[in-house]
Amino acid sequence: MSLNITNEIKKCKDLLTKGNIILYPTDTVWGVGCDATNFEAIEKIYQLKQRADSKTMICLVNSIQMLNQYIEEVPETAYTILKYATTPTTIIYDRPLRVSENLIAADNSLAIRMVQTGFCGELLKRFKKPIVSTSANISGRPTPKTYKEIETDILKGVDYVVNLNRESTPATPSSIIKLSNNGEVKVIRP
Repeated sequence: MSLNITNEIKKCKDLLTKGNIILYPTDTVWGVGCDATNFEAIEKIYQLKQRADSKTMICLVNSIQMLNQYIEEVPETAYTILKYATTPTTIIYDRPLRVSENLIAADNSLAIRMVQTGFCGELLKRFKKPIVSTSANISGRPTPKTYKEIETDILKGVDYVVNLNRESTPATPSSIIKLSNNGEVKVIRP
């Protein structure tokens, strides 16, 4: 891992610990993120995105162990999906634990994606808690597929912009699957 990536990870870990929000390259598109256990930081993201707090956001974890710490009961189907997914896949789980209540949907669910590699994987490993990941756009506007497409309001509204991957190629958001503990599986976004 390069010194630049190591420095960015250390800086972001410190900022997240202090309740700041960051703009960072995820395994999919650029995201706005914060500590998923910090109510005030999550509120800052809702305000920045001009998003109703009834519309929840995704969290990132880096391992099955971390996933199990934040979901009361992970359905067996989820382990199979995670094992065989060939593209970034977000799963909506019932009954989240230990995350801020303003991140939990009205139906007591939470969307989580596992990221084990790259900048996000390393940041999650060092931070040791889930990180919010929501697209870097004002609510209702198109999701930017590259760094250059991110609006000025977002760039100026975060506490820090990660200085990595700004020239990367257009990316695609993850697929989203809802797994209910009653066995129901629903594809939200293919």
